[in-house]
Amino acid sequence: MPHASTLWRGPAPLLLASTSPTRRALLESAGLTVETRAPGVDERAVEAQAAGLSPQNLAERLASAKAAAVAGLSPDRVVVGADQVLDLDGTVFHKPADRAGAAAHLARLQGRTHALHSAVALAVDGAVAEIFVVTARLTMRPLDEAGIKAYLDAAGPSVTGSVGAYQLEGVGIHLFDRIEGDHSTILGLPLLPLLARLRGRRLLAF
Repeated sequence: MPHASTLWRGPAPLLLASTSPTRRALLESAGLTVETRAPGVDERAVEAQAAGLSPQNLAERLASAKAAAVAGLSPDRVVVGADQVLDLDGTVFHKPADRAGAAAHLARLQGRTHALHSAVALAVDGAVAEIFVVTARLTMRPLDEAGIKAYLDAAGPSVTGSVGAYQLEGVGIHLFDRIEGDHSTILGLPLLPLLARLRGRRLLAF
C-alpha cells in the first residue's frame, strides 16, 4: 500500500544512503517518504582506488559505493546514493578543514568557473541498477583578500561544511556572477532525473 499523504508507491520508504539533511529535505519536499542510513564509506579510500578517473566518473563511483553499501544491508529496499564533486579545471576540491583552508579555496575559485558534478546511484534488489551524473557550472566573481575575509566573517563556521566553502542558500550567493544548473543539482541531488527514473519503475503516484 502507498504511504499516506505522499506520492511514494514503494512498499517501504525510500532509503537514502546519506545523513545529509539537505538531500533528505529535497526528497521530502517532493512528497516522498524517506528514511536515511549512513553508508559508512571511506570516501578518500574510494578516491584513491579511483585514481585516474575524471571528476564526473569519480562522483559516479562515490555515489555507487554508498548505494551499494546500504543496499547490501537492505536488499529489499529501494536505495538512493548520492555524491558531489567540485571540479576546477580537473582538480577535485575537498571540504576545507578550517577558515584558512576555506580562504585558500576561495582564492583559487574567485574569478573562475568551476563545475559541480552531482551523481546519483539507484539500487534495487540489493544491487546498483542505474547511475547518472548532472553537472552545474558556477562562475565566482573576482574577490580580493578583503572581500574573502568579509565573506568568511559573514558566513561563519558553515564554510567548512561544503567543498567550495559556500552555501548558495545562504550568504554564499553573494560570491557569484553566474550560475548554470538546476538548484537541486547544486545542492547535491538532481531531482528531475531521479524522479523520472523512480517514475519509470512505477514507484511514484504519477
